Amino acid sequence: MTLHFDTPEFAARQSSATKAVDDAGLDALLMFAPESHLWLTGYDTFGFAMFQAMVLTARGDIHLLTRMPDLRQAHYTSTLPDDHIHIWPEFEGCDPARDLAKLLTDLGVRGAIGFESQTAGLTDFNGQLLRAAIPELVDASDLIRTLRRSKSPAEIAMHRRAAALSDDALDAAIATTRAGAFEGEILAAMQGAVFKGGGDYAGNEFIIGSGEGALLCRYYSGRRHLDPNDQLTLEWSGAYARYHAAMMRTIIIGPPSDAHKRMHAACEDAIIACEAAIMPGAPMGDVYTAHAKVFDANGLSHARLQACGYGMGAVYNPIWVDFPMFYEGNPLLMQVGQVFFLHMILMDSESGAAMTIGHSVLVTNTGCERLSRHSTGLLQC
Repeated sequence: MTLHFDTPEFAARQSSATKAVDDAGLDALLMFAPESHLWLTGYDTFGFAMFQAMVLTARGDIHLLTRMPDLRQAHYTSTLPDDHIHIWPEFEGCDPARDLAKLLTDLGVRGAIGFESQTAGLTDFNGQLLRAAIPELVDASDLIRTLRRSKSPAEIAMHRRAAALSDDALDAAIATTRAGAFEGEILAAMQGAVFKGGGDYAGNEFIIGSGEGALLCRYYSGRRHLDPNDQLTLEWSGAYARYHAAMMRTIIIGPPSDAHKRMHAACEDAIIACEAAIMPGAPMGDVYTAHAKVFDANGLSHARLQACGYGMGAVYNPIWVDFPMFYEGNPLLMQVGQVFFLHMILMDSESGAAMTIGHSVLVTNTGCERLSRHSTGLLQC
């Protein structure tokens, strides 16, 4: 068995989750989000791509229904006892949702049943099977997600390790970036730094783009060599025990243009303003407003995005975003112990220039703490 947290940590999580199920008036919660499985029991697998469900009853019983390839995975990575791991049989015409319904009957679940629908762990196809087999379901997608937002001291330690790996990856990128460098070489150095530090694959691909591609904030297939005068946008995250601490930077190759200098100064001012707006009990919309005011005052409203960051946590593919996000008017109140990725992104199609600054922060009793050791100065190679 390999567990990243001790028994009291898991016991506290399971106790709070059981109480939340009972308080919600549910007899059981069907969890399809892999993040819920990991947080509650340590169970770590990409097997959520197939039909897989974890059941938490209002009595505190936890059972897993999964495929045979994940039997030993559950033994090795989770707190679940052997007799709480159930395998659904695979054959032509099988219906694992019916096996789940039978498991609920065997567990004596007869009341309201909640389930997680807002997750990549439940496809529409499997969701239809689920509703056909268990018609009376209540959406409870936020139940475990809400409990996961404020991190325990042990989880914060994981985020700090992830942030150190992100810093290591940036060091590797800076050391590798130069005129003529191949983007694949830069990516290999960054990902290698994470692995050498004991880290994991991140929840989505590292983003890299140069030249015109520096104005993109999505991964795309294809590699180029850097020109003597170029721009390189990177977005990446170290990941440790699935916990993330994302970063984002634009590196200038050769002399920076006036547009790059102006945009960088605005990004620095904006991230400082956003950090000042982070306060426990304050709405997340305040952070977005702080970001927008700086960019708009600098005449860059046309180049900014409609969000400026989001939550970090222990998450799985396809993305490392752990909602909620910083967007206009978001009323959700920030809490001590939350970890957020702040990204200041300017993509100016008029000038063809890109500039970004991004790092992860921890919400404290008095504001926030940067988790990165790197400064926000303009990066040039």
